[in-house]
Amino acid sequence: MTKDALTSARQTLITEAAGLQKLADTIGDNINQAVDMLAQARGRVIVSGMGKSGHIGKKITATLASTGTPAQFVHPAEASHGDLGMITKDDVILALSWSGGTSELSGLLAYARRFSIPLIAITSNDTSLLGSSADICLTLPQAEEAGPIGLAPTTSTTMQLALGDALAVALLERRDFTPSDFKNFHPGGKLGASLSQVKDVMHKGAELPLATADMGMDQALLLMTEKGFGCLGIIDSQDQLIGIITDGDLRRHMSAELLNKATGDIMTPNPQTILSSKLTAEALNIMNANKIQCLFVCDDKQTAKKPIGLVRVLDLLRIGTA
Repeated sequence: MTKDALTSARQTLITEAAGLQKLADTIGDNINQAVDMLAQARGRVIVSGMGKSGHIGKKITATLASTGTPAQFVHPAEASHGDLGMITKDDVILALSWSGGTSELSGLLAYARRFSIPLIAITSNDTSLLGSSADICLTLPQAEEAGPIGLAPTTSTTMQLALGDALAVALLERRDFTPSDFKNFHPGGKLGASLSQVKDVMHKGAELPLATADMGMDQALLLMTEKGFGCLGIIDSQDQLIGIITDGDLRRHMSAELLNKATGDIMTPNPQTILSSKLTAEALNIMNANKIQCLFVCDDKQTAKKPIGLVRVLDLLRIGTA
């Protein structure tokens, strides 16, 4: 009787999760040696693998490169036909093969040994050609493949991929890789926008809508209209931000006496602010949580709230954060 698709899918995930748990339980201290070797490389990480291992290797290459570790994928079959020239003595080779006996890797392994290029293996057989040729062998545990025939690479490739991620994250942490570094490699799309800093998009200088607490509301309304941000920051004699007036405040205080009042009479005190070095994603979170449309920006080096900029939801929409 054919299995229900939902039941089959859940069983596949359970089988692969069991493999990952087994990998986590059996991984050894030699991963520290592997990370040391990769971190000390003066060149790139050359990733190679055949078939499904090759597809996983390409993803590992991309993950390493995007997290600060220069990496390049070299196809093992093409390597023996000239692409070995891409590999230098400053590189480290990371080779993947479940069996460790993939014949297409033999040329690459011989080249690595001949020129003393460091070699890290990811395989399930540490006594195989690959495992015994490597300086460091990261051995994958034997685990059940998903599906009734148990032959298609599923759990095995999942473990390869996860171990590649583990290496990339360990290297990221070793290098103190920051969100700013990450943005350098991901400038496009929503991710790149969310990694922009507030100081990169804020309005500043003469654009800022600022007034003192004793300014009359007749003048304040003209200033708000002139600046066009729909808000007005209220500062004290030390240029510290003590309040804010928004369109909402104007509606709440709308009366015949409004123009006879001072800004200090209707402002909302202690407004939300953000530091200029924070990410635009954090600015968006603050605005969403407080249901506000604009946020004054303060200098990281100042202990008090001296406004140096202003960022709006519209600005975040424009760059793609929101």
